[in-house]
Amino acid sequence: MAEQNQQNKGQAQEPDLNQIRKNKREKLANLQAAGKDPFQITKYDQTHHSTDAKAEYIELESKLLAGRAEVNTDGMDEATARAALNEDYNERRAIMDAQPINVSIAGRIMLKRVMGKASFCNVSDLKGDVQVYVSKDGLGEEAYADFKKYDVGDIVGVKGYMFRTQKGEISIHATETTLLSKNLQPLPEKFHGLTNTDIRYRQRYTDLIMNPEVKDTFVKRSKIISSIRHYLDALGFMEVETPMLVANAGGAAARPFQTHFNALDEDLNLRISLELYLKRLIVGGLERVYEIGRVFRNEGLDTRHNPEFTLMELYQAYTDYYGMMDLTENMFRHVAQEVLGTTTFNYGELTLDFGKPFERMTMIDAVKKYAGVDFDQIADDDAAKAIAKEKGVAFEAHHKKGDILNLFFEEFVEEHLLQPTFVMDHPIEISPLTKKKPDKEGYVERFELFVNGWEMCNAYSELNDPIDQRERFKAQDALADMGDEEANHTDEDFLNALEIGMAPTGGIGYGIDRLTMLLTDSPAIRDVLLFPTLKSQNL
Repeated sequence: MAEQNQQNKGQAQEPDLNQIRKNKREKLANLQAAGKDPFQITKYDQTHHSTDAKAEYIELESKLLAGRAEVNTDGMDEATARAALNEDYNERRAIMDAQPINVSIAGRIMLKRVMGKASFCNVSDLKGDVQVYVSKDGLGEEAYADFKKYDVGDIVGVKGYMFRTQKGEISIHATETTLLSKNLQPLPEKFHGLTNTDIRYRQRYTDLIMNPEVKDTFVKRSKIISSIRHYLDALGFMEVETPMLVANAGGAAARPFQTHFNALDEDLNLRISLELYLKRLIVGGLERVYEIGRVFRNEGLDTRHNPEFTLMELYQAYTDYYGMMDLTENMFRHVAQEVLGTTTFNYGELTLDFGKPFERMTMIDAVKKYAGVDFDQIADDDAAKAIAKEKGVAFEAHHKKGDILNLFFEEFVEEHLLQPTFVMDHPIEISPLTKKKPDKEGYVERFELFVNGWEMCNAYSELNDPIDQRERFKAQDALADMGDEEANHTDEDFLNALEIGMAPTGGIGYGIDRLTMLLTDSPAIRDVLLFPTLKSQNL
């Protein structure tokens, strides 16, 4: 019986969400009936954000109270010490209040404590939060009565002046409060927050409200993109835009999403890469171009993959993959420094150092180091398949020596590449758009950058020989005919552009999302996408 009573007591303490929603709507109806409908307000003059207001107060305080010693209460009894501290506080307040910092802020009420004739609330805005002191004397009786009916979650405007409480918290002494938007849906309970990851991703708006670190992640993501743009613009690169709907989705090994364009009665694909159109611009004489844009790949979902993601690709005429290595290393170092203020930072338990020169090794050397197999000594495709069987590396019947080298790399090497490492000179079989190495048959001038065991960047000396490119496309068409849904297809217009003539060119591509994961210590790609792809709910 005692257990049953305890259970009933616990159930009784659970909030009735329907009743809370009903109460909120009743409050709104009463406001509207009184001619105080918050939804009719169209603007609010905001002079400060919370952290800016507090910083301005600290700066003035250090100026006006410079040289003022703290009260020494040693040897005083409790009452005398309290009186001395109160006197000192009142004197400090008088000095500061004589030159008030008047502010007008706007944000969401996240905490509210009503205490008779005086109350406190915490208001959260874009940059942080600030405590607000609200009193009947400061607002007037009617306005204070209205304030006491505000709910956590309401969006308010507050006018007043800055002060420091006796407990030391910089706050706003409100002289006017305005209800700007009425919250009709209760927020998650403050002290437990919003922790259910599925709800967090589906209701990112609530996630941003309840979890300040999430907001910080997306502020940093914006800074990362801005930093990349600033870096490339300073080097003379031109930002461009290329089509998302394309007849031939090439430039990467990926399965595209397909759609139909009714006006032309044609099937189209969503782009999987930015590469082939950006190279057309190099042909046209735009020597340095880049694009930061969404691409779409009809693949699986995991901690590092989302079907739509943001890609940065750039192309520079008259350079090669060595030039791209230098540019990539300097760009990653610049972005880390500008966004984090340092080139040494943590991802989980791993300390990453972007300040040191990035290591460089060939794919063959990497496989030799970590798998103990020297592919320079592998004579042909059959020998490669034999060593793959011996080492337990699964392969497909159509795979050639170069494909199997890449499988060895994925199986034995990637997990060891924790600090920034360029892996160079890939096999031609997996690089259909890359220039051959003049001094090593079967290999191309390509590198990938690995950090934390992840591929972070892919770059080439771009193939500009239209005859060679046509042969590479034919090989890709053959793979597609054998059922490879990720194979490239012959792009006749791109081949026509190459026949017009493309200068020797270096190119780079990397995912913004994965870089953001590193720089914000985020464990999954969904944590750095405002609205990640999720399976639809049956509503």
